[in-house]
Amino acid sequence: MEWKFSTAEETMSALRAGEVTSVELTDEVIARIERDDEAVNAICVPDFDRARAAARDADQARARGEDRPLLGLPVTVKESYNMAGLPTTWGIPQYRDHLPAEDAVQVSRLKDAGAVLLGKTNVPLGLQDIQSFNEIYGTTNNPWDHSRTSGGSSGGSAAALAVGFGSLSIGSDLAGSLRTPAHFCGVYAHKPTLGLAAHRGMVPPPSPALPIESELAVVGPMARTARDLTLLLDVMAGPDPLTLGVAHEVTLPPARHERLRDFRVLVLDEHPFIATGAAVRAGVRRVADALVDAGARVERHSPLLPDLAEAAVVYMQLLVSGSIARFPIDAYETLRARAAELSADDQSLDAVRLRAMVFTHRDWLETNSRRELHRHRWRQFFAEFDAVVCPITPTPAFPHDHHPDPLRRRVAVDGVEYPYFDQLVWAGVATMPGLPATAVPTGRSPEGLPVGVQLIGPMYEDRTPLRLAELLEQEIGGFQAPAPAGAFTSEWPCP
Repeated sequence: MEWKFSTAEETMSALRAGEVTSVELTDEVIARIERDDEAVNAICVPDFDRARAAARDADQARARGEDRPLLGLPVTVKESYNMAGLPTTWGIPQYRDHLPAEDAVQVSRLKDAGAVLLGKTNVPLGLQDIQSFNEIYGTTNNPWDHSRTSGGSSGGSAAALAVGFGSLSIGSDLAGSLRTPAHFCGVYAHKPTLGLAAHRGMVPPPSPALPIESELAVVGPMARTARDLTLLLDVMAGPDPLTLGVAHEVTLPPARHERLRDFRVLVLDEHPFIATGAAVRAGVRRVADALVDAGARVERHSPLLPDLAEAAVVYMQLLVSGSIARFPIDAYETLRARAAELSADDQSLDAVRLRAMVFTHRDWLETNSRRELHRHRWRQFFAEFDAVVCPITPTPAFPHDHHPDPLRRRVAVDGVEYPYFDQLVWAGVATMPGLPATAVPTGRSPEGLPVGVQLIGPMYEDRTPLRLAELLEQEIGGFQAPAPAGAFTSEWPCP
């Protein structure tokens, strides 16, 4: 049997039953990477010698009667996580030789769970792009169409899963960096509730690995099924032991419901700042139809929904002010001069981002207060609803665009161009208030590209969108392996 697209759950069952060994699995996937990755370029830092040694150790541990959640399972890790003995560069050329001395907390948790780490997956420069390319490791292509991006910043992980390089991967998400690559590559991902999973050691070089809480960013699981997401989240969840002095397991509330018909869902496909393309609207509609057919309560509008326009502004302000906070002082002065030239009437997201680049601490505190108001509104919303279904980005994967100035890039939505970073507004719906969101595949566009949506749930109730994802997978299908070029067929028409 070939294990190329087996799920983590299936593979773990086979390992426990003695139907396959970790060494056999690891050798098989390494051979596949060596044969097939040149075209996709997902694995940027292979670690095959240590992977084979870990596989041997896993088989010996199992022979002694040991069992752990991921014992012997080959997985991959996003390049941005520290792994002792391997470079952590974040795609920044000057740090191509940066070698951390210790593992990130999530790498340690994978190892403690018995996983076999195959190596690291590709990222964009500084993790600050919706694509995954950099001068050190080159470009990761979309497995469905090599002329298009796999997404970013966890694009290498999503592409690796789509072509069968292991059944699990770990990534991170600040601006959709888990959800967008999953959507573009046709796999699953989960952005956990803010703070649920410790992220020490997922830090730009050469910064020290400290247990610092993030304002927006999270680390999370990627997989080819919803159930596998839950398996990996259970390994990742929990605070940093350095903050408590002891390891601490998290007990998340159970999913609110176990049947589709019991869910109360708000479905969205329109945003005030950017159009939603026909292919993505069709994906949202497919999920909505499955929910209605199952008897779920499905609404298209609710006065309880926090204002999406204000949410997008708050999100961009928090995102951008944090991202450029350590810019050189001369760059800051240049940005301040440009911001001063803006018209007071210019309320575009480009203007929002430029003003946020020169925020004072007072400005940031005011914006953060507005975020807290949004969190309160979401609490009120989730007293009446269980989940939101909405896009991740307005389009499927777009063609590679490596223009050196991202501000001059554009994203085309059904022929109409928008500023490149405006497409982040859907990711921000969950990111800004810190809500959990599960990315699920919904089928393919007429061009044969994967299309996904996100299921947003209540804070710290991650199991609710994860269970909803699992139930939807049973109704509309889930991951499909990339078809050979020219073999694409549409599963549903776009209007």
